[in-house]
Amino acid sequence: MGKLSDRIQRISESQTIAMARKSRELKAQGIDIISLSLGEPDFPTPDIIKEAAKKAIDENFSYYTHVSGYLELREAVCKKFKRDNGLEYTADEIVVSTGAKQSIANAVLCLVNPGDEVIIPAPFWVSYLEILKLAEGKAVFIETDVEQDFKINAQQLENAITPKTRVLMMSSPCNPTGSVYSKEELKALADVIVKYPELYIISDEIYEHINFCGGHQSFAQFDFIKDRVITINGVSKGFSMTGWRGGIMAAPKWIAQACDKIQGQFTSATSSITQKAMHKAMELDYETYIKPMRDAFLKRRDLVLAMMKDIPGLKCNVPQGAFYVYPEVSAFIGKSYQGTKINNATDLSLFLLEHSHLALVPGAAFGEDRYLRISYAASEEVLRKAMTRLKEGLAKLS
Repeated sequence: MGKLSDRIQRISESQTIAMARKSRELKAQGIDIISLSLGEPDFPTPDIIKEAAKKAIDENFSYYTHVSGYLELREAVCKKFKRDNGLEYTADEIVVSTGAKQSIANAVLCLVNPGDEVIIPAPFWVSYLEILKLAEGKAVFIETDVEQDFKINAQQLENAITPKTRVLMMSSPCNPTGSVYSKEELKALADVIVKYPELYIISDEIYEHINFCGGHQSFAQFDFIKDRVITINGVSKGFSMTGWRGGIMAAPKWIAQACDKIQGQFTSATSSITQKAMHKAMELDYETYIKPMRDAFLKRRDLVLAMMKDIPGLKCNVPQGAFYVYPEVSAFIGKSYQGTKINNATDLSLFLLEHSHLALVPGAAFGEDRYLRISYAASEEVLRKAMTRLKEGLAKLS
């Protein structure tokens, strides 16, 4: 086998994708695996969005568009930001990409030089660190735990900033914890950030619509730092369009232009058909099309939390958004079953996969190997079975 670049050898495979792959392999062997490893809504894309895509195909909307997305789409995105978030953007401040993941990669590669420091509150979404490795930046983690609802405060942020700090990268609602920052909590962080003119924020708001605490708060709402906020969004989670690959970035024009330039070399525009589907999504009424999905997720969250209360040893917050619970599993570390000892959450996840046929993602993927991420983006029937398997599996350990 030949030699791969140092760059590719530095980065790790996504553990969420790895767990999903292991689940599929076991399913192919005829084993009844329940996988709660991927963050993927199980609802179909709304019909009205599918119709817009079919119409685009029939009308031969199948040619290259502007790298950042066709103009009317970017104008529709601006209207969405004004309507939903009270944010003013112009079309030349919007870049549409092949998913929020590409939007984040674009921003990091355009802002971070080798050796620059990027502050990442932990736990964090798996790809933040790996994208940063590609940019040769240095991650500075701010550790949080279940007691503080996995949210950083202003003092922690202040303590983490050095002359080399370039970016703060975070999500709200958060993957993997489901934690949601309030307006007051974001304002306290913004008051710190404003003191450092070279510090930028990549604010990942892809779970905006899956929010159980009365409305999403955007980082860019604070005018005194808006010119340093890169807002990341997309259609995967809120509109159940994961496979369509549609991401959105709103940023100061000079950053948007840089991201257009890099995307022009990597992928060009996202699929023209996806763009037409996204255009329709931007215009949809929240109450009619999105709230029913959000309400279903809330019901599922409450079901999972209620069943987890019957499992001794799990410690969990009440997540206010996204579709994950993130219990601490320290009580099971050091226990064993049939000679297999559990040294961390990774061991525990492999144990549950093998003995309970339940696929979850260990906290190591998100920065701390004492937790498991459980996605409740599955039917209530599947979730009941999964929680029963979790309880029975953990009970085997002593």
